[in-house]
Amino acid sequence: MPDKKIFIFDTTLRDGEQVPGCKLNTKEKIELALQLEELGVDIIEAGFPISSPGDFNSVEEISKIIKNATVCGLTRAVKKDIEVAGEALKYAKRPRIHTGIGTSDSHIKNKFNSTREEILERAVQAVKWAKNYTDDVEFYAEDAGRTDNDYLAKVIEAVIAAGATTVNIPDTTGYCLPHQYGEKIAYLVNNVSNIDKAVISCHCHNDLGLATANSIAGIINGARQIECTINGLGERAGNTSLEEVAMVIKQHQKDLGFYTTIKSQQLNPISRIVSDIMRMPVQPNKAIVGSNAFSHSSGIHQDGFLKNAQTYEIINPEEVGADESKIVLTARSGRSALAHRFRKIGYEFTRNDIDVLYEQFLIVADTKKEVMEEDLHHLAKSYKPVEAIV
Repeated sequence: MPDKKIFIFDTTLRDGEQVPGCKLNTKEKIELALQLEELGVDIIEAGFPISSPGDFNSVEEISKIIKNATVCGLTRAVKKDIEVAGEALKYAKRPRIHTGIGTSDSHIKNKFNSTREEILERAVQAVKWAKNYTDDVEFYAEDAGRTDNDYLAKVIEAVIAAGATTVNIPDTTGYCLPHQYGEKIAYLVNNVSNIDKAVISCHCHNDLGLATANSIAGIINGARQIECTINGLGERAGNTSLEEVAMVIKQHQKDLGFYTTIKSQQLNPISRIVSDIMRMPVQPNKAIVGSNAFSHSSGIHQDGFLKNAQTYEIINPEEVGADESKIVLTARSGRSALAHRFRKIGYEFTRNDIDVLYEQFLIVADTKKEVMEEDLHHLAKSYKPVEAIV
């Protein structure tokens, strides 16, 4: 079922690196590129070669070491950009040049002071230049999310005719609602005569928190590549999160029918590596890789989870390489959670014992954000069971 595979295009090393304070050196980029290849990423966007000598060197060195994944370099629709990218990628076993230009009226007027006709010509010319260096050319229509669909279809048809093998439809500003983005992809599928000659790609930003939803809407409507980053890093509010789309596709395999080559057990380990190298903490409530993703503190949730984990967890932590689920004790916790945590540290109490200990536990819990293991040891050691009356 090759048409059901969703290609994962990782841009952590390019778009993710654009986060303030997340600049990577060549050594760090190489380390992460190897991790991404091991994760099962299909395409690694290694950088923007013309942007700096360091980025050129990073793309070149990554091209030398990556064996299975496609290595991609970004360019503008500028001949010099494309020439430099071609040079940086010359050692790659599977090189891709990712070139493009803004297509929304906002970009055409305000950014380029140009016309639709001129932008169309530049788009086609950029693809033709890129084809001199590789057969694998991806074209991005920047701000496609706010581009008129008729004009967007005209551009996409022209660049495919010029040789583009992947067409990237970015929601650059994160503006689209999922149904709007999905309808845009469907419009291209139904109105671009040569769309079967290229893979449609989603590149969604998270300004309204909809990047993952929009990407999934994109593949439902005909896209077959998702561009994303580890931990959702990227410009402003970030990009589509790789770990989120990978697990949505995996968890809903029966509903969607799609699959990826991502090794899900490596998601949490690579999340921590990226967080450490890029010095960007992961928010605790981040889906899949946040420290609280498999933590339970409400008494009702804890009781249900302890009876059957699937009551409140749709993913087994081991499936994504996370630590085991955690029962966090707070003033909202219940007796079953308290008994569970006591057992975890070696204490077996009867139900009557727990009833008494629970009242003492609540006194402690009301004074702290979380009751820790040392607090439990203190409660257990100071507890004196009431003698039974015969």
